[in-house]
Amino acid sequence: LGSVIAYFTSAKFLLYLGHALSTWGDRMWHFAVSVFLVELYGNSLLLTAVYGLVVAGSVLLLGALIGDWVDKNSRLKVAQTSLVVQNSSVILCGVILMIIFLFKTQLLTLYHGWLLTLCYILVITIANIANLASTATAITIQRDWIVVVAGEDRSKLADMNATIRRIDQLTNILAPMAVGQIMTFGSPMIGCGFISGWNLMSMCVEYLLLWKVYQKTPTLAHKSAKVEASELKQLNVKKESDMKPAEGVQLIIEKDAAGFEPQQEKEVGCAARIAEPFITFRDGWVAYYNQPVFLAGMGLAFLYMTVLGFDCITTGYAYTQGLSGSVLSLLMGASAVTGIMGTVAFTWLRRKCGLIRTGLISGVAQFACLILCAISVFMPGSPMDLTVSPFADISARLFENEPLPTIASPEPEMIFATGMPNLLNGSIAPANSDPEMNPEPVPLVSVSLLFAGVIAARVGLWSFDLTVTQLLQENVIESERGIINGVQNSMNYLLDLLHFIMVILAPNPEAFGLLVLISVSFVAMGHIMYFRFAQKSLGKQLFVCHTPDPEAAPDSSPPGNTSTV
Repeated sequence: LGSVIAYFTSAKFLLYLGHALSTWGDRMWHFAVSVFLVELYGNSLLLTAVYGLVVAGSVLLLGALIGDWVDKNSRLKVAQTSLVVQNSSVILCGVILMIIFLFKTQLLTLYHGWLLTLCYILVITIANIANLASTATAITIQRDWIVVVAGEDRSKLADMNATIRRIDQLTNILAPMAVGQIMTFGSPMIGCGFISGWNLMSMCVEYLLLWKVYQKTPTLAHKSAKVEASELKQLNVKKESDMKPAEGVQLIIEKDAAGFEPQQEKEVGCAARIAEPFITFRDGWVAYYNQPVFLAGMGLAFLYMTVLGFDCITTGYAYTQGLSGSVLSLLMGASAVTGIMGTVAFTWLRRKCGLIRTGLISGVAQFACLILCAISVFMPGSPMDLTVSPFADISARLFENEPLPTIASPEPEMIFATGMPNLLNGSIAPANSDPEMNPEPVPLVSVSLLFAGVIAARVGLWSFDLTVTQLLQENVIESERGIINGVQNSMNYLLDLLHFIMVILAPNPEAFGLLVLISVSFVAMGHIMYFRFAQKSLGKQLFVCHTPDPEAAPDSSPPGNTSTV
């Protein structure tokens, strides 16, 4: 009993609990805000598309700056500030959306509808701020705090990373289904109120949990002793105003020793402050490129350039092929199971073969499963037709003056079953998706192979994701964890943005097979990059699988760091 109580009061469990609350709220909000924007803008995808573009663009441009802010401030301040900003923004967005739902008719008549447009802009802006704060929270908790709590025990770090991913997998499925039921049996306004209330409650609990974890882990209060030297070398923009008192004293001593006077810093302070964000952005990307795990990070980012996942694109395609919402909900559940299996495989493979080789094995497993997706393109039931121009749908709308695509309101049973609306080619599902209304059902061989490959590949995908995550945690020095992981997030968003652009350029089902082949190609390129990284790190020992020494593996560590494979 004592050991059970000790576990439930440990810093590790409190960190899990805080992450579960945070992720649950995030998943509910990300699902709901897209549905709300569709509902509000006359069942059009325009606002949802603008929101997605703004979110991706913001993280792409500001990822390095967010990471730099994480590095420059104390851990508790960063965690608490990002938590409060994120949840407050969601609460404010929820309140504004409730007002819009209540008074939309009146807002349309005021100032020729400009007031309503202003409200839309306000919602998207505040929601984007919430996403940026969520990015800062993810960087500081999942890339920094977890490393400190695990201490020098890398096996414990691997187990904690795996547990965090299992929590992510469960909340990805359950949270949208929960809020979908509320919106189905209640109304969008009730959904807004519930999410705002949840975030208010969650913010208070998470704030307390963060404080408890901070108290139970004294090392969180201390940054690396190399902070000043490394940041002055890497970023060249550290200033006295950004430092703690002790660090400021050291900086002044260094300036005096080098022959600089503190007054000169004040004279150029204004220009330096204006240029600092641009310098930080540039130096952050340069520092990322110079990391020994650069190719591994790029390999992970390339996996985001894919339509082979359970997002609105692939599930929408499945509806055009005759799959029902209930079948898709089962497939989504199966994908969550295989994702959890991937986290279990990661911890086992790491113990048996080492960290870097785990990434190789995971990559081979994922790519082998995705071969099924490539084969599905040429099987019976595949709508791929290369004689149909991928741009036919766009050109028709541009030159034949067709209206912009609109979608019907998400059907209650669909939200209830899958937890998400499925949007493709401007519709939730084809008009003839009812088997009784479709005299010629589409053969399911192609779509069955497609989803078999997608679901099976998630074992390798999540094991590979955990491998690269731990490589970044172990090989990036403490004072640069924030900015390097910020740039990594930017890379992920960049490739994710390219995948949506790819779908926009070729939205018709006949071109989906081509998108599948392109996606498999990008996954292959990502794993080739990782193979090159592994080859550089391990050399001739690359294919020698053995149980590694948990405390030493000099061939995988960059100079000045200790790391294990």
